[in-house]
Amino acid sequence: MEYMTEEKDVGDGIGKILCCQCGTLIEPNPSNMCVACLRTQVDITEGIPKQATLHFCKGCERYLQPPSEWVSCALESRELLTLCLKKLKGLNRVKLVDAGFVWTEPHSKRIKVKLTVHGEVLGGAILQQVFVVEYTVSHQMCEDCHRSEAQDYWRALVQIRQKAENKKTFYYLEQLILKHKAHEHTLGIKPIHEGLDFFYSTEAYARKMIDFLTSVLPCRYQHSKKLISHDIHSNLYNYKFTYSVEIVPVSKDSVVCLPQKLTRQLGGISSLCLIYRVTNSVHLIDPATAQIAEVNSTTFWRYPFDSICNPKQLTEYVVMDIEMIMDKDRKTFPGQGAISNKHVVADVWVVKSSELGMTENVIHTRTHLGHILKPGDSALGYALGDSNINDPNFEKLDASKVPDVILVKKYYGDRSARRRLRNWKLKHLAEENTNLNTGTNDYQEFLDDLEEDPTYRQNVNIFRDKSKEQTAVDVDDLGDETIPRITLDEMLDDLNLEDVEMEEAG
Repeated sequence: MEYMTEEKDVGDGIGKILCCQCGTLIEPNPSNMCVACLRTQVDITEGIPKQATLHFCKGCERYLQPPSEWVSCALESRELLTLCLKKLKGLNRVKLVDAGFVWTEPHSKRIKVKLTVHGEVLGGAILQQVFVVEYTVSHQMCEDCHRSEAQDYWRALVQIRQKAENKKTFYYLEQLILKHKAHEHTLGIKPIHEGLDFFYSTEAYARKMIDFLTSVLPCRYQHSKKLISHDIHSNLYNYKFTYSVEIVPVSKDSVVCLPQKLTRQLGGISSLCLIYRVTNSVHLIDPATAQIAEVNSTTFWRYPFDSICNPKQLTEYVVMDIEMIMDKDRKTFPGQGAISNKHVVADVWVVKSSELGMTENVIHTRTHLGHILKPGDSALGYALGDSNINDPNFEKLDASKVPDVILVKKYYGDRSARRRLRNWKLKHLAEENTNLNTGTNDYQEFLDDLEEDPTYRQNVNIFRDKSKEQTAVDVDDLGDETIPRITLDEMLDDLNLEDVEMEEAG
């Protein structure tokens, strides 16, 4: 029995060898060592660091991905795990089998990653090893947050100015910027009494803003740069760039007097014209003939003209009688420019609302508003006969051909009632001291213009005001049903999300 047992033990050891270190019976392998002894002799993770540092920006909550990219990663996310593995330099010497996070307290500023790797050792033996790498989260401010924190850290400035008496052009520009998201790379915006200042980190972003402005408004610009520092060894120059943009000094609903050379280029239009819209060009209309023309920025600066009457001088008139002018009765001539199809020329007799009841003060004029005016309506216009106009182009006109009154638009009554009925609103660039003042009459007139002109509001995002929808409206406030209103189809739903507003920077 003892022999048989001894023979059985010998049979079990056939094909096996003894470990050269501890003498344990093992399967043959190139190292002739058991797994326990092999781990004591060889470490396949020797070249892989067990500690590393991650740079984290508290301002924008992003991690630094070398060399200079900042990425957003949530805790224990796949993106953060990828970033951690890229920090390990010697990981390419072994084969990564598995990786995962080891839970740590969120405020400990420590991130632990458990790795499982395979490696070939001592002539072909494959060894698997598990180890933990501990990452220390170090705070470092990214360049974007640094620019926003530093009050004077900017490299390019765009100054927008307009020498006009009202700010309706800037309210329109603000809506265009929001619609096209032209302020995405802006470090900060500061309102100035004559315009706005936009600050940028690079000149390329400023150039992009200039291209946007020249495409949406008639304007011109000048460029200058100031040397900040110079490295004579590497021949590097550090400049601050400034772009000064000047918008044409005329606005919507103003009356202008054109130079004679310009009137001939515009198809023989009258010198006295009304600006009924300002987009990427100045849209003019002759109130007496409904002839229209457009003046782009190049033509304007070649033949400049100024406003002789501004919206602050508008006077309310009451329409006593109106008579349409047939097409056959209109005066035409060869080479005449385009005639508006949306307006109707009419003879109208008006009287100032303050002088209503005095029949001897009835004034006759010709207007392009024949399609919306009827006897008894109120209209806003300019009293040219009672105005003191100092303009060189106006002085050259024949006084007998200058009308006493130029009607601009229909007056729909009390603006406060229209404001209560307004169930829509506009977004703004920022809400603190970086936005334009929206409590002025210019802003309310701008909202009225959006309601009255569908073409004008095509480039504006209009949002539903749910707070106005919940309030009851008095029947007496409805007033004239012909008051233009913006339909719900034209409004966008205001999402209940926090609006990302720009930080104020220098």
